[in-house]
Amino acid sequence: MAMLNEIDYGTPGRDSAEQVTLTIDGVVVTVPAGTSVMRAAATIAHPIPKLCATDLLEPFGSCRMCLVEIEGVKGTPASCTTPVRAGMRVSTQTPRLERLRKGVMELYISDHPLDCLTCSANGDCELQDTAGEVGLREVRYARGDNHFDTARRDPVDISNPYFQFDPSKCIVCSRCVRACDEVQGTLALTIAGNGFASKVSAGLSSEDFFSSECVSCGACVAACPTATLEEKAVVAHGVPTRQVETTCAYCGVGCSFTAELKGDELIRMIPSKSGGANAGHSCVKGRFAFGYAAHEDRVTTPMVRDRIDDPWRIVGWDEAIAFAAGRLKAIQHAHGRGAIGGISSSRCTNEEVYVVQKMVRAAFGNNNVDTCARVCHSPTGYGLKQTFGTSAGTQDFRSVEKADVILVIGANPTDGHPVFAARMKRRLRAGARLIVADPRRIDLVRSPHIEAAYHLPLRPGTNVALMNAMAHVVVTEGLVDEAYVAERCDPAEFARWRAFIARPEHSPEALADTVGVDADRIRGAARLYAEAENGAIYYGLGVTEHSQGSTMVMAMANLAMATGNVGREGVGINPLRGQNNVQGSCDMGSFPHELPGYRHVSDGAVRGAFEAAWGVTLDAEPGLRIPNMFDAAISGRYRGLFVQGEDIAQSDPNTRHVKAALAAMDCVVVQDLFLNETAAFAHVFLPGTSFLEKDGTFTNAERRINRVRPAYREKTGLSEWEAVCRLATAMGYPMHYASSAAIMDEIAMLTPTFRGVSHRRLDAEGSMQWPVPDALSMGTPTMHVGGFVRGKGRFVLTEFVATTERATRRYPLLLTTGRILSQYNVGAQTRRTANTAWHSEDRLEIHPFDAEERGIRDGGFVTIASRVGATTLRARISDRMPQGVVYTTFHYPLSGANIVTTENSDWATDCPEYKVTAVEVTASNLPADAEPLAMPATEPAE
Repeated sequence: MAMLNEIDYGTPGRDSAEQVTLTIDGVVVTVPAGTSVMRAAATIAHPIPKLCATDLLEPFGSCRMCLVEIEGVKGTPASCTTPVRAGMRVSTQTPRLERLRKGVMELYISDHPLDCLTCSANGDCELQDTAGEVGLREVRYARGDNHFDTARRDPVDISNPYFQFDPSKCIVCSRCVRACDEVQGTLALTIAGNGFASKVSAGLSSEDFFSSECVSCGACVAACPTATLEEKAVVAHGVPTRQVETTCAYCGVGCSFTAELKGDELIRMIPSKSGGANAGHSCVKGRFAFGYAAHEDRVTTPMVRDRIDDPWRIVGWDEAIAFAAGRLKAIQHAHGRGAIGGISSSRCTNEEVYVVQKMVRAAFGNNNVDTCARVCHSPTGYGLKQTFGTSAGTQDFRSVEKADVILVIGANPTDGHPVFAARMKRRLRAGARLIVADPRRIDLVRSPHIEAAYHLPLRPGTNVALMNAMAHVVVTEGLVDEAYVAERCDPAEFARWRAFIARPEHSPEALADTVGVDADRIRGAARLYAEAENGAIYYGLGVTEHSQGSTMVMAMANLAMATGNVGREGVGINPLRGQNNVQGSCDMGSFPHELPGYRHVSDGAVRGAFEAAWGVTLDAEPGLRIPNMFDAAISGRYRGLFVQGEDIAQSDPNTRHVKAALAAMDCVVVQDLFLNETAAFAHVFLPGTSFLEKDGTFTNAERRINRVRPAYREKTGLSEWEAVCRLATAMGYPMHYASSAAIMDEIAMLTPTFRGVSHRRLDAEGSMQWPVPDALSMGTPTMHVGGFVRGKGRFVLTEFVATTERATRRYPLLLTTGRILSQYNVGAQTRRTANTAWHSEDRLEIHPFDAEERGIRDGGFVTIASRVGATTLRARISDRMPQGVVYTTFHYPLSGANIVTTENSDWATDCPEYKVTAVEVTASNLPADAEPLAMPATEPAE
């Protein structure tokens, strides 16, 4: 349950053009066909008592509390399972119904502990509320067999770190089981036994929730109408007393939540049913893993030091800002204006990111600004802009519900984007077909009631070859949507591409050995996608983090255009972005060649608009990208760096190179929550704010601009945007705003795609998807409807060029990397929560043959070495990976996966090739060779 949650209409709404009019309790009501009587009554504020019904689940009709009388109908049907009919006359309150409901409730209460005053759910319990609603005042049944007497009751299951299961309070309404099935799609729960022995079970082969297949998404807890399933924080601290609507700060799905607090202590996060991205669902990270915001490791005071081997000295904000500005100005005086720059964060708000890039351009006087999208989705921006004309995905998440064939390539949605994955799985269980292209056998390949029509376990580094082979099938077998292409695409570019892709060297037969997938399977997958009425492509970092990442994005765009799968619901090219505001950080102008809105710095008219607004002359030349910054630092030409909320010493490739660059700088300023790996090389530490303290907006992977609202004041005493403004001012460029809302107003004034966006509108009208061209627009859920942003869609020749990173005799295996459900990015947040119970260290997945050949045992230490470095971690023997390929995550600094990744990068954007590294793996008797960075001691302020 939730403290003051949205109205529960009892059953889901129906999307129908047909309207039905009926009368309920004398009130005429009109609703879409298929709507339940229960929901229709709720829309006119005539709620019907219920226990097994909730509007996130399909009607079940088991509790018998929602009985109604219908004129001309015998008996008292359940309102949840009864659809409306034209002219129907319904009564929801009669003496007969009152007696029936009271009798049913009496039966429930006869087998329920009457400890309401001491129950943790007192005042937050639907059973308690419904008993009061039906007027139950006594229980006439003699005490007999029950489930709550001390001698009979099952023990409380406290195995899960975040919630408990008390079977003595269960009314077997099946809401938790149905939520696991219908909302999450894991099917971990069931009702075991029958009759009086019926009870909720976390799987027939599991002893408790923790050891079951439960993914701790919290759907069962949210659905439970009693204290059976309840957050441990509520049990410990009581029911929350206030709430704030905000947005999750983990992945790019951008789930909306209600933060529920007691004072300034966050008790729980409740997913918002009105959330455009999540529609009332959540994952273990967003729902439960918020404890890092109050973790003891958090640094909330500014600190400075002269050298990186000195102890930190705690100072006030004024001294820290003056120290940083003095150092940076001295560098520019000695080495030139371009010797400093900044990196913005994909975890900060749009407003915070905007002021960082403005500080670099206006106060530093150069374009040396970049963002972590450089190392993840910069090829998305490049490739989609070249082909479609805009640097973002084409659809909203809801679009997947209309897809007939879904191609997932280089993504693992169930681990990386679990809330979207749950939506996708619902569509797959409803009949959509699935193609998975991934070296690893991810869960989507085969899971409860889902099996991919095709799994294409391609060899790492051969994405473009696979896509060309699929496109070859489309072109040579007459599967091109000729009418679509003729109307929507550039004819000359298409003709060139058609001739190129039809060449024999692009056939599945010619490329099968290169890709490592049988030609017949490639042909079958291509036909399935091309012949679908609606074919949708969803992709992740397994596409972009390659030497041909940009080429691959354009290859997917080619395939989508050739089959007519852009510009309506159920289709499109959809990047699953990794961080909560990686889309927004790009939108805000965090690349060295683009101002906000993806407009090139060399465009005099665009630059003139910003110069007029900012009152300063801007550099017309693009600045340094992150890899260029590192190279220039090592050569002595780049000496100062402002790093906002990114741990580049852990997340960027070739860790030794990154650390050497940081160590070579004269001034590194880190703005973050914790003393991370990068902070070991910092001279100034400016404490950052958690999402619970931020006021602004995030933009998710579907271009949805969501409000982020503070649950309490900044623990640091200063917001991040205020700290940046003070630094810019100290550098000689006065930068002042009255609020974060004022920053968004400036963004809207200068950025056409955000023209109609304001905090006021978002607060009043809800989230919007850019482009929002004016104050009357509600945004654009689907892009390129009727035509592409660039005019005619552009087909691009996508020649496959094999990566230079290849398996050799010395390094015979290929390493690829990814994420796991319970952890996030470099783990700075999730490692400081109870999520470590599921994943306490990074492990190397290795095929049984490769392990046996090397004498590696499951759980044993192994050393993984590449041409640039080596590290040690434990092995997990698994046939998820094909022979010759190994896989690991990068969530823990101790294992340091990026110690072994190389400097190879995408040809167009310098996005690192994380997904292909030639390595050797050997058995080891030692724990991790890479010791964690020791942080110098901290001195108190004088």
